[in-house]
Amino acid sequence: ALMATSREEEPQIVVPVADVLISYPGGSAEEVEKLVPSRLERMLYQIDGVEYVYSMSQPGQAVVTVRFFVGQDREESLIKLYNKIFQNLDRTTPGIAGWIVKPVEIDDVPIVSAALFSDRYSTHELYRIAEEVAVKLQNIENSADISIHGGEKRAVRVYLDAERLAAYQLSPLELMAALKMSNAQMQSGSFEQNNATVLVEAGPFLADAREVMNLIIGIHENKPVYLRDVATIVDGPDEVSTLTRLGFGPAGLRERNLEPGTESTFPAVTIAVAKKKGSNAVCVSREVEERLDELRGSVIPDDVEVRITRNYGETANDKVNELVKGLTEAIITVIVLIAVVMNWRVGLIVALAVPITYALTLLVNLMAGYTINRVTLFALILALGLLVDDPIVAVENIYRHLTMRKKRPIDAISDAMNEVMPPIVLSTLTVMVAFLPMFFITGMMGP
Repeated sequence: ALMATSREEEPQIVVPVADVLISYPGGSAEEVEKLVPSRLERMLYQIDGVEYVYSMSQPGQAVVTVRFFVGQDREESLIKLYNKIFQNLDRTTPGIAGWIVKPVEIDDVPIVSAALFSDRYSTHELYRIAEEVAVKLQNIENSADISIHGGEKRAVRVYLDAERLAAYQLSPLELMAALKMSNAQMQSGSFEQNNATVLVEAGPFLADAREVMNLIIGIHENKPVYLRDVATIVDGPDEVSTLTRLGFGPAGLRERNLEPGTESTFPAVTIAVAKKKGSNAVCVSREVEERLDELRGSVIPDDVEVRITRNYGETANDKVNELVKGLTEAIITVIVLIAVVMNWRVGLIVALAVPITYALTLLVNLMAGYTINRVTLFALILALGLLVDDPIVAVENIYRHLTMRKKRPIDAISDAMNEVMPPIVLSTLTVMVAFLPMFFITGMMGP
């Protein structure tokens, strides 16, 4: 059970959170704040179980974050949120283009981040490499969202020439409509042949700058007008939206055989991998590292370096192993101490009672779908002192009755247990009652 149970650094705590993304084209940040979030916040506060609501307004859009109380059922909370929004669509501000409700989970946080950097390739080329790597990483079992940060995406830019547009009697809106209609794929019909139905599709999507240049956008003097006649088309990197740089300290410079004072930061593109809920962070992180090693030399060129900048699976495994080591040392210490101070029989009973109890506890933990983390392991260490009390009292009383030699061994053992059973049960219940107030702790500390 200890090896099979999923390992995480922190326990799974249910805190339902969702972002409501609202589009309000043409509005300034001040207008958006007055017309959209302020009304929506008052409406969302009416939902049962909501702890707080806050918003962020930008030109043309707003984000309203709704957080429910800790322990609320996630699916039920999201249903309440959806129902509240769609029940009040007729009361929303005119001009809102659309709503998107995006749930937020703790598992959305990436557990592994890998930075790609190179002295030879630009950040645009690194982004193209990262896209191919991300496709390969999606095949990893229990991997969830894979995101790319930094670098520039590929974009085909169309720079219009106003004089040419006027000469051909075309407007930018006509060009935009032609681009939208051409960059689409749809079914145009079908026909029967050899007992099979053949589907006919119109398309496909525009693939490169050459196809965009050869796009027919109109007719002038009975001749087709191509997009290249009225615009300049450039296939290259998109505008920079995020920047990512990887820096090295003195140890990193020595590892790369660089002199102190050398440029120690490099433009980079980061691939972040999140895991599915309830999966083993250690296994997922290991598979990601193994897959990255397999892709070196093929998808990832030899002159592109890959550095793991975040590995929560490794840190979780190290912390769990450290606590397991401490738990094992504590069990051995207690057994040896009892065997020396009392006698070897008592030590033997404790040596059997503690592992059996912990084995059953970990088995139930595995069957219930919980994870092993530093909180659960610390609870096991805390319970060790309470666990050895009952067998010590029972064995010591049995040993006392046996040394009296007044009854048969089986009767002596039965009488000894009957003597101490009520106080043992009461002492155990007393300890349980002492921890009962913890069930009434609210907020994040409760779970």
